[in-house]
Amino acid sequence: MLDSVPSATQAQAAPGLFAPLRQASSWLIDLLFPPRCAGCGRVDSEWCPACQRDLQATPYPQHLIAHPPLMAIAATAPHRGVIRESVQALKYNNARRVAVPLGARMAQHLAAQHWTIDMIVPVPLHTVRLAERGYNQSQLLGEQVARDMALPHVPSALHRDRSTHSQVTVSAAERLINVKNAFSAVPDLVNNRTVLLIDDVFTTGATLSACAEALLAAGAGAVYGLTVTAARL
Repeated sequence: MLDSVPSATQAQAAPGLFAPLRQASSWLIDLLFPPRCAGCGRVDSEWCPACQRDLQATPYPQHLIAHPPLMAIAATAPHRGVIRESVQALKYNNARRVAVPLGARMAQHLAAQHWTIDMIVPVPLHTVRLAERGYNQSQLLGEQVARDMALPHVPSALHRDRSTHSQVTVSAAERLINVKNAFSAVPDLVNNRTVLLIDDVFTTGATLSACAEALLAAGAGAVYGLTVTAARL
């Protein structure tokens, strides 16, 4: 029986045997399903140079009206054009790599706000939605902002305790009801901390406000919000 157990050397060498197969599989997938730009749909690029130029040329909007209990909120662009398409692709089409240029833009805008931030926390998905999508787009954005700004990224600080209906098709009043008491925060992680909430789109502010309430109830000192786009400016 012992002879059937691979040695440590064999175990370490085995993955290398499959490298050509993995490379061939990746090549075949790209051939059959070539990547498309998240902004314009151009084939063979997940984020093309033209869309990057458009992104860089998009002017930053003025400050948004803060929704209590948020101290302030900012978005990097109106929710239209190439940046809207990129957000939609990130959220619904598994275009995870577009979180890098979008998150970098968020970090640039954050630096211009001169806010004093202790930690970055993404708006969480419920476990059911996370299982369906496979990732949290706000967490991907938060990771990039945290890297660029050298700030702690603490997704475990905030939890979505119950599943909520999609906010896309409901009214502002319904949005508030939909997310009321949907979140909870971890006191040991947020106590006396100034938190920056990260989300993809700002519409009415209901979700960010509900998250801020949970963070402040857990002892956070102050909460700010930053999104890629704003549907209402």
